[in-house]
Amino acid sequence: MRKARIDEALSRFLSSIAQYVVLAAALITALGKVGVETTSLVALLASAGLAVGLALQGSLSNFAAGVMILFFRPFALGDRIQAAGQNGTVQDIGIFVTTLLSPNLERIIVPNSAIIGGCITNYSSEGRLRAEIKLTVPYGCDLDDVQAVVLEAVKHAEYVLADPAPTILFANLAESGLELIVAPYAKAPHYANMVNNAKRAVYEAVGKARFRTPFKPPAS
Repeated sequence: MRKARIDEALSRFLSSIAQYVVLAAALITALGKVGVETTSLVALLASAGLAVGLALQGSLSNFAAGVMILFFRPFALGDRIQAAGQNGTVQDIGIFVTTLLSPNLERIIVPNSAIIGGCITNYSSEGRLRAEIKLTVPYGCDLDDVQAVVLEAVKHAEYVLADPAPTILFANLAESGLELIVAPYAKAPHYANMVNNAKRAVYEAVGKARFRTPFKPPAS
């Protein structure tokens, strides 16, 4: 399947199914070779399979959910997603469970039915992500100057994409000052580093331009 360039997740899924089918067929064939009547055995296994299936309805729902994941493709191996309350990079899509690797390198095993039964956020599907960096400057500042200085700094920060270009929005007239939102873009794998670099660029640009940032001392 890999030589045929079939999707890696689908290859693993079908290989797991094939493994169990081959083991069952080998067992029946071996018993037939030693003189055991396999017709009645197959009927017995079918009855036992039905009973086990009724007892393992949860596992069957996970199996069905795994088929749905591979059919509808809400995510692929290597995508960073949030599903079933968990956040991480998809390491494996199995028959019954999907394995994620968290940003803290924790291995998270999530039942497929829990993933299909809720909302799925795929951070990698579009290939890029937008950050929102909040900035507050005092009343009286020239907004055109602030926007020009901040945008010039952010667009040179490492991992910030030139296309689409970063933008800056006038968000609110707050009690503490003028609230702005700086919105740079990055490729999905570089998102966390981009946010760090962009925040540092904003901080340094505001400091050099001497835009005083409102600061409220903690209540005594």
